[in-house]
Amino acid sequence: QVQLVESGGGLVQAGGSLRLSCAASGRTFSSYIMVWFRQAPGKEREFVAAITRSGSSTYYADSVKGRFTISRDNAKNTVYLQMNSLKPEDTAVYYCAGGNTPWVGQRSRDYNYWGQGTQVTVSS
Repeated sequence: QVQLVESGGGLVQAGGSLRLSCAASGRTFSSYIMVWFRQAPGKEREFVAAITRSGSSTYYADSVKGRFTISRDNAKNTVYLQMNSLKPEDTAVYYCAGGNTPWVGQRSRDYNYWGQGTQVTVSS
């Protein structure tokens, strides 16, 4: 069993930056593909970014490519999401998730473990 706890959300002006962190319990963190999803009010949860077990490959939604960077530190059992050039449309609850899936999926059901979410609000 893995527990995930996000932090780092908050209120920021458009054009600003935030860094989200997701700390994982347990000793198997390095065996999980880790991802970030987000859900805005009235919208479905959507894929944001993913990182492979070693951190050698990363994947991004088109809407955040070039602005967001996902990274991980397996020694610290932590995955990060650096968000730059934030836009009001990035406002959402951001969730980290992980799973021992053989591929990098972009569907919520691909991942077994979820954090509680952290609110990101970008003002115009």
